[in-house]
Amino acid sequence: MILVHDIFICKPGNASKLAKLFKEVMSDDNEFVSVMTDMTGQYNRVIMVSKYDNLTAYEKSWEDMKKDVEKSKKMQEKMAGYHEMYLTGSREIYQVW
Repeated sequence: MILVHDIFICKPGNASKLAKLFKEVMSDDNEFVSVMTDMTGQYNRVIMVSKYDNLTAYEKSWEDMKKDVEKSKKMQEKMAGYHEMYLTGSREIYQVW
Protein backbone atom coordinates (compact mmCIF):
# COMPACT_ATOMS: atom_id res chain seq x y z
CA MET A 1 0.00 0.00 0.00
CA ILE A 2 1.10 3.58 -0.57
CA LEU A 3 0.03 6.76 1.18
CA VAL A 4 0.03 10.05 -0.69
CA HIS A 5 0.35 13.34 1.18
CA ASP A 6 -0.65 16.42 -0.80
CA ILE A 7 0.77 19.27 1.26
CA PHE A 8 -0.38 22.88 1.06
CA ILE A 9 1.17 25.84 2.86
CA CYS A 10 -1.74 28.23 3.19
CA LYS A 11 -1.94 31.97 3.43
CA PRO A 12 -2.60 33.03 7.04
CA GLY A 13 -6.24 32.50 8.00
CA ASN A 14 -6.95 30.01 5.22
CA ALA A 15 -5.76 26.62 6.52
CA SER A 16 -9.03 25.65 8.20
CA LYS A 17 -11.03 26.89 5.20
CA LEU A 18 -8.96 24.79 2.80
CA ALA A 19 -9.11 21.75 5.09
CA LYS A 20 -12.91 21.96 5.26
CA LEU A 21 -13.12 22.38 1.49
CA PHE A 22 -10.93 19.32 0.84
CA LYS A 23 -12.89 17.22 3.32
CA GLU A 24 -16.18 18.19 1.67
CA VAL A 25 -15.01 17.71 -1.91
CA MET A 26 -13.05 14.48 -1.35
CA SER A 27 -15.50 12.69 0.96
CA ASP A 28 -16.92 10.59 -1.91
CA ASP A 29 -13.47 9.53 -3.15
CA ASN A 30 -12.66 5.92 -2.17
CA GLU A 31 -8.93 6.66 -1.92
CA PHE A 32 -9.39 9.63 0.41
CA VAL A 33 -8.25 8.97 4.00
CA SER A 34 -8.16 12.26 5.88
CA VAL A 35 -7.22 15.92 6.01
CA MET A 36 -4.72 17.07 8.62
CA THR A 37 -3.71 20.51 9.83
CA ASP A 38 -0.56 21.38 11.73
CA MET A 39 -0.31 21.35 15.51
CA THR A 40 3.48 21.71 15.50
CA GLY A 41 6.07 22.50 12.86
CA GLN A 42 5.41 24.79 9.94
CA TYR A 43 2.34 26.98 10.38
CA ASN A 44 -0.67 27.11 8.05
CA ARG A 45 -0.07 23.62 6.66
CA VAL A 46 -2.86 21.38 5.33
CA ILE A 47 -2.13 17.79 4.34
CA MET A 48 -4.62 15.72 2.37
CA VAL A 49 -3.96 11.98 2.76
CA SER A 50 -5.05 9.32 0.30
CA LYS A 51 -4.17 5.64 -0.02
CA TYR A 52 -3.73 3.28 -2.94
CA ASP A 53 -2.81 -0.37 -3.31
CA ASN A 54 0.23 0.53 -5.41
CA LEU A 55 1.63 3.17 -7.76
CA THR A 56 -0.28 1.68 -10.67
CA ALA A 57 -3.56 2.28 -8.83
CA TYR A 58 -2.45 5.85 -8.08
CA GLU A 59 -1.72 6.52 -11.75
CA LYS A 60 -5.01 4.88 -12.76
CA SER A 61 -6.94 7.20 -10.45
CA TRP A 62 -5.56 10.20 -12.37
CA GLU A 63 -6.48 8.60 -15.69
CA ASP A 64 -9.98 7.79 -14.44
CA MET A 65 -10.47 11.39 -13.34
CA LYS A 66 -9.49 12.65 -16.79
CA LYS A 67 -11.99 10.27 -18.40
CA ASP A 68 -14.91 11.18 -16.11
CA VAL A 69 -15.53 14.66 -17.47
CA GLU A 70 -18.69 15.21 -15.43
CA LYS A 71 -17.00 14.32 -12.13
CA SER A 72 -14.00 16.50 -12.99
CA LYS A 73 -16.25 19.42 -13.88
CA LYS A 74 -18.17 19.16 -10.59
CA MET A 75 -14.93 19.01 -8.63
CA GLN A 76 -13.55 22.06 -10.43
CA GLU A 77 -16.73 23.98 -9.65
CA LYS A 78 -16.55 23.11 -5.95
CA MET A 79 -12.83 23.92 -5.80
CA ALA A 80 -13.12 27.26 -7.62
CA GLY A 81 -10.77 29.78 -6.02
CA TYR A 82 -8.85 27.33 -3.86
CA HIS A 83 -5.58 28.44 -5.48
CA GLU A 84 -6.02 31.77 -3.74
CA MET A 85 -5.90 30.08 -0.31
CA TYR A 86 -2.36 28.71 -0.43
CA LEU A 87 1.15 29.87 -1.23
CA THR A 88 2.90 26.65 -2.22
CA GLY A 89 2.55 22.90 -2.04
CA SER A 90 4.19 19.56 -2.58
CA ARG A 91 3.40 15.86 -2.76
CA GLU A 92 5.00 13.00 -0.84
CA ILE A 93 4.39 9.33 -1.61
CA TYR A 94 5.16 6.72 1.03
CA GLN A 95 5.44 2.94 0.85
CA VAL A 96 3.68 1.35 3.85
CA TRP A 97 5.42 -1.72 5.22
